Amino acid sequence: MALLFSSKGDDPATWRAELNARLPDLEFRVWPDEVGDPLEIEYALAWRPKPGALRAYPNLKAIFSLGAGVDHLFGDADLPAGVPVVRLVDKALTRNMTEYVLHGVLHYHRSFHLYGELRRRGEWKTLPVPDPPERTRIGIMGLGVLGSAAAGALLGLGFTVAGWSRTSKHIDGVESFAGDDGLAPFLSRLHILVC
Repeated sequence: MALLFSSKGDDPATWRAELNARLPDLEFRVWPDEVGDPLEIEYALAWRPKPGALRAYPNLKAIFSLGAGVDHLFGDADLPAGVPVVRLVDKALTRNMTEYVLHGVLHYHRSFHLYGELRRRGEWKTLPVPDPPERTRIGIMGLGVLGSAAAGALLGLGFTVAGWSRTSKHIDGVESFAGDDGLAPFLSRLHILVC
């Protein structure tokens, strides 16, 4: 069994060690230097492979995305048809994304972007105090694992949270919008959008 690893942002040695500890017979190959015979590649573990790159492996049984998102794969018009795509979701990724969202929302909500501009201009003045969180409407595009976790954290800080997804979702305390018809009403009510 051969797996092809393709990611500019991840250390292949770490992945190789972890996977070989669990699957000792796995041939872990790194794109582009260790591909070998393309016919032997049965699995791809990838983050943003070059468009069309995966079509070179006709015996793929599954493609594993190195992140929760799979848009980078489904955006490839040459993605091998009929090959299952598996997304990666783990607690660390969810926590890291939630922290990132909280930072972005609080940065904007507390006007740190404006204070930064004032500092760059050498102006030192106080800006108006922001509305309390319950009067600040946050919207989350996508209510999967990552979006739901971020929504829950924002609710915990007192923000008013709404979410949009392709299909209807129910999360306690989050006003849910879905599909093409729900997008405009969702967007029209927001102060801050998380996409």
